[in-house]
Amino acid sequence: MVKKSRPVVVWSNLASVYFKSAYERTKEESYKNAEMVKEGISKIVDGLPDNPEKYPPDKYKKNNTGNYRAFEKYSFRVAYVYTEKEIRILRVRHVKQEPKEY
Repeated sequence: MVKKSRPVVVWSNLASVYFKSAYERTKEESYKNAEMVKEGISKIVDGLPDNPEKYPPDKYKKNNTGNYRAFEKYSFRVAYVYTEKEIRILRVRHVKQEPKEY
């Protein structure tokens, strides 16, 4: 029996930069909350290879074929796209920001 390989998680530069800056801004107010946000979102992202279809299709993606997905945790919205080989984290935005279609 051939074992199917798990997709690898890759962060886009934009998503990585925003996630780090959001962490730093949150840490200025509360180190504990910043760590909670970082760990909570990281745990979900780390689990995506097990079931990339767990979260609903991204409603802000135009012409979404279903492989663009998004989840919300601690007031942050994380958008990603998946293939058999890769899960790419595209965007991390605070939910109070104006949503952007793409």
